[in-house]
Amino acid sequence: MTNILALDEITMADLPHVGGKNASLGEMISRLSGAGLRVPGGFATTAAAYRSFLSHDGLAGRIEALLTPLDVSDVEDLARVGRTIRSWIEDQPLPADLESDIRRAFDDMTGAEPDLADATWAVRSSATAEDLPNASFAGQQETYLHIAGVDNVLAAVRKVFASLYNDRAIAYRVHQGFSHGDVALSAAVQRMVRSDVGASGVMFTIDTETGFDGAILITSAYGLGETVVQGQVNPDEFAVYKAAVREGRPGILRRSAGEKAIAMRFAAGHEVGASTMITTVPPAQRRVLSITDDEVMELARAALVIEDHYGRPMDIEWAKDGVDGLLYVLQARPETVASRLQGHSHTRYALREKGRVLVRGRAIGQRIGGGAVRIVRSPSEMAKVRTGDVLVADITDPDWEPVMKRAAAIVTNRGGRTCHAAIIARELGIPAVVGTGTATRDLADGDDVTIVCSEGESGLVYEGLLPFVKEEIAIERMPELPVRLMLNVGTPDQAFGFAVLPHNGVGLARLEFIVGNQIGIHPRALLEYDSLPEQLRAEIDVRIAAYPSPREFFIRRVAEGVATIAAAFAPDPVIVRTSDFKSNEYAHLLGGDRYEPQEENPMLGWRGAARYLTPRFGECFAMECEALRYVRDEMGLTNLKIMVPFVRTVAEGAAVSAELAAHGLERGRNGLEVMMMCEIPSNALLADQFLDHFDGFSIGSNDMTQLVLGIDRDSELVADEFDERDPAVLRVLSMAIEACNRRGKYVGICGQGPSDHPDLADWLVDRGIQSISLSPDTIVGTWLRLAARSAAHAGPQAITAPAPVVG
Repeated sequence: MTNILALDEITMADLPHVGGKNASLGEMISRLSGAGLRVPGGFATTAAAYRSFLSHDGLAGRIEALLTPLDVSDVEDLARVGRTIRSWIEDQPLPADLESDIRRAFDDMTGAEPDLADATWAVRSSATAEDLPNASFAGQQETYLHIAGVDNVLAAVRKVFASLYNDRAIAYRVHQGFSHGDVALSAAVQRMVRSDVGASGVMFTIDTETGFDGAILITSAYGLGETVVQGQVNPDEFAVYKAAVREGRPGILRRSAGEKAIAMRFAAGHEVGASTMITTVPPAQRRVLSITDDEVMELARAALVIEDHYGRPMDIEWAKDGVDGLLYVLQARPETVASRLQGHSHTRYALREKGRVLVRGRAIGQRIGGGAVRIVRSPSEMAKVRTGDVLVADITDPDWEPVMKRAAAIVTNRGGRTCHAAIIARELGIPAVVGTGTATRDLADGDDVTIVCSEGESGLVYEGLLPFVKEEIAIERMPELPVRLMLNVGTPDQAFGFAVLPHNGVGLARLEFIVGNQIGIHPRALLEYDSLPEQLRAEIDVRIAAYPSPREFFIRRVAEGVATIAAAFAPDPVIVRTSDFKSNEYAHLLGGDRYEPQEENPMLGWRGAARYLTPRFGECFAMECEALRYVRDEMGLTNLKIMVPFVRTVAEGAAVSAELAAHGLERGRNGLEVMMMCEIPSNALLADQFLDHFDGFSIGSNDMTQLVLGIDRDSELVADEFDERDPAVLRVLSMAIEACNRRGKYVGICGQGPSDHPDLADWLVDRGIQSISLSPDTIVGTWLRLAARSAAHAGPQAITAPAPVVG
């Protein structure tokens, strides 16, 4: 019988002998080191050694007798049985041959490399049933860190063996249908990476919320990674575009600085269970990112090496050694939740009405749920949670899993997208809002609430039980259309989710939404940062701390937002409209009141192309251009097209086209197409002259209707007369469509009209519109209706619309 295997001798074929985690470690060391992957070495005990350990003194039989009658839904009895079994295992000595083999392997390892003589060790658990393609046993058993000396390692091995009978592990096996006796444990003894003075985190090679597989999600915080996994910190987050990584291009789609208020460091002692401590991170360090862009890209490359090797989405733990400055992979397992979302259907949740928001945090799960609040402050209170309640806690850890299965939703004060509560919520298929900061304080026990995670990255907890709609969309059955249907995408944080809807690309992405939501500072305030009042500079400092300068903050944040949308929909076209804030809207940004005029009618004032061409805003527009050029030329997202809003005259159009070219955005270079919003009557009346300077029109029906009919679209006094289907408006739209088609140029519409009025969409198709860009909540219904209409003209065809389910 073999008790010990060196990690560099292990492959995935050894999974029955060393469990999924240790088999994966060995596979990466033995198969992927040549590809530049760095994994700490060590050795592992075998399943045979574990079973030999249990065979002494009838221990296995006593365990089985205690577990057979157990009802794991009885939380108190589960705790009693688990506690008893663990004490039996920890009190039983290791077999003499196993102890001798561990001592010999430890001496061989430390003796072979002199610099390991003073190293400390991680003793990790690996169950033979874990990390299977459809069942993740991650976090079920224990890991012990910063263990020094072989005697402490031996003690940690016994504790790892006992952790196979943690309450959560017992319950999980029952729920997954595994027999307790069929699962064995392997303990890996692996060199500790000094991430206590570096950083660590988790990365997924798939978006964990939507199943979008074109990006890598990376989380990072200071110190040991347990704070990230357990949800004790709100970590930094990065999203990286896979195609850019493969092409050797910059690929960071998103950077988000988490709070990172604490870090787990090594303690002075090395005894088992008392070898780490929690320290407070200084405020200035919290505001900056815990790893560099170069390190993010190195991690992304490592993630792709691992994913390519295993041939499926992966969940990977990593660490940065603060002593040698190198990045290491600590483990990799198959991702088992988000990868199941990939397929031919999409479920959409939407509130039917809204109420008062009580708390907000990070959305997990893209679902909606509700129930009575149950605030649980420690595991001893878990019995108060009943089926259908909303579990509210500071954080959760694997000990909470038996009761989490009862919850309709989960809300926590702390944690990020890769924390324990987030992982379990996804696995259970329930919504969670993590990292709220104040949920246990601001929510009242017993009150009814609705948890909404279907509106982007922000998760909201609403007062009361609100009605919602759940809609199943069978995407693979969407029929062909005589027109391209595109999406209006408001904010980047919804792009990955919207990309699973049927679409032909994005007809309108508004740059002002990115500026408003992801920057929130007037661009001139960033350009004139050094001359601002001290108090305003201090407010800006907090927001830009993770970036090298105020100007770089603007350029990178715009580029991140645009690149996220372009990557989500690649290779389909994404049309991004340059900023179209009015002066009153710009004034609401931080510092904006210093730079914006007071206008009686901002809708007809200093906006669009006219703003770009003035000295007061020219350098701000230059920053927008630099961000867009970076996305196209450096990141390689050439599906990005540019659209200019509110061009009043042909001369203005020519001037702004020249200004774009001067900033590296010349029409035709690197395949760039520059469109123009057709939203002023002059645009249609002089369509041919405008088209001399642009590659096509996108009709803005809102502004066009306002200006053709002379109706202020913001005034409720004349709102009843606002109608895009007025004959005068249709006449102007016909002129624009006809001119573009005659010139062989693009023509689409991105206004609200076709979303609100199906007959307008029909009229546009009949007039030869090439594309209609719709709000995401209307695209499926419009698609099916237009397909039915087309089929009725061509002959009978059965089309079944998805049926909404009211929750």
